[in-house]
Amino acid sequence: MPEEYVPRPRLESYAEKYADYFVMHRRDGILELRMHTDGGPAQFGFAVHNAWGQAWQEIGNDPDNEVLILTGTGEHWLTLPPAPDTSDAGEATRKLMREARPKDFAYERTYYDAIKLLENFVFGIDIPTIAAINGPSIAHTEFALLCDITLATETATIVDPHLPTGVAPGDGQQLTLQELLGTKRAAYHLYTGEPISARQALELGLVNEVLPADRLLPRAWEIAERIMRSPRAARRLTHAIVQRPWKRRLVHDLGFGVAHEMFGISADGLRG
Repeated sequence: MPEEYVPRPRLESYAEKYADYFVMHRRDGILELRMHTDGGPAQFGFAVHNAWGQAWQEIGNDPDNEVLILTGTGEHWLTLPPAPDTSDAGEATRKLMREARPKDFAYERTYYDAIKLLENFVFGIDIPTIAAINGPSIAHTEFALLCDITLATETATIVDPHLPTGVAPGDGQQLTLQELLGTKRAAYHLYTGEPISARQALELGLVNEVLPADRLLPRAWEIAERIMRSPRAARRLTHAIVQRPWKRRLVHDLGFGVAHEMFGISADGLRG
């Protein structure tokens, strides 16, 4: 009697499961994953944070996925939900972080989800990854920078907003900036929260190409289709080689950074 194996995740199942957070489209093994909120640009929230980390696991465990393209919707990579009583993004973020939370929220929805957001992306996805940053972002461009290849449109920005909003920068963006910019330049952006424009990002080595908006996704698909012409094992093992520095960086520094960020939040009044 032949051995029976536990079924792997299937696109039709997890595409529906995460439909509130992603639009998924796969053609010839290339999975395009588009973040969204209600059909528009993705809006950050703790439920979104949680969904990202879980989705990476299922996408990475589907053997029919061969190349991943990750992008956003419309003219923004990530935004904040509209706040009727403030137009200041920093103040909106501070209010979000200080809302009353249920028991164990600090561990389950801040510490644990922050760890798994990056761990599952880097350790759980074994196929080539391409990010297409489609516009400015209020935060969380770290997993775009963790992709093997990163493209950006002219309006894209990369920023770590933590310290200007009163939070220590420890949940991932700081790792990508330190690794790619170096210690001194990363420190400047971590302290100031100064956004890095697409052209600056290209000059600094954060992204590979800057393109007009209408060329961004077509170029990502061109690269993905070119990668697909190589043998399957060679593609996946190239990804393993390319991701090796990120795996080292996460093992050494991710838990340290997240723990310091979470302690700072707790010290300033967040309880869970």
